[in-house]
Amino acid sequence: MTLRKTRDQIAVMRRAGRVVAEMHEACVRAAVPGARTDDLDRAARDVLERRSARSNFLGYHGFPAVACISPNEVVVHGIPGDRRLTDGDIVSIDCGAIVDGWHADAAITVPVGTVDDESRQLLDVTRQSLEAGIEAMRDGNRLGDIGAAIEGVVAGAGLSVVREYTGHGIGTAMHEDPAVPNVGPAGRGLRLREGMVLAVEPMVNAGRPSTRTLADGWTVVTADGRRSAHFEHTIAITGNGPEVLTLPW
Repeated sequence: MTLRKTRDQIAVMRRAGRVVAEMHEACVRAAVPGARTDDLDRAARDVLERRSARSNFLGYHGFPAVACISPNEVVVHGIPGDRRLTDGDIVSIDCGAIVDGWHADAAITVPVGTVDDESRQLLDVTRQSLEAGIEAMRDGNRLGDIGAAIEGVVAGAGLSVVREYTGHGIGTAMHEDPAVPNVGPAGRGLRLREGMVLAVEPMVNAGRPSTRTLADGWTVVTADGRRSAHFEHTIAITGNGPEVLTLPW
């Protein structure tokens, strides 16, 4: 599998990334108190249909939706359904799109109504850890530099990085090599090169880092029941530094 993409290939991934950004915007508008988690999935489906893009989540190993909707204690892979959001919840929205055979993937976690200070800090720190990881994505750095940057922000805030799940390469498949851990050590691992495209996705828990998977085989929750946040972007390494491909126009 080719780890480095051409400029033309990255341009197509950028188009897919803008579809993902639009899916997020639609889901955020739907994430209001009283909404069901499958209302958010429906909003994401509407964007895919309108943009003539395909979902890279739907049917993936049998996953039944176009978005993973993960409230509160759900870390990742929440299956949309009849669970209702309430004021004070947080909810993670993870989705992707395929345009002309090329993939993009991203996640955000947003407040539902008014959230408490602990939840707000969790969102802020997780977002900041992603930003730190992206900043480390420069030609000549090492894969471990990304994880070390993420881990440093999270540990400095007294929160926990989930270790069982990682980011990944992305291109003509949603999950390509290499795996991108959210912990260090710095200066170790694969050398980063211009043209590589990675999905970086820290998952951060308010309590302990341990998780468990529910009986549905998909839904991953915090072992202690405390809240978790998840942010992700698809990023290309360019000669001018990292370029986030999953941003709106």
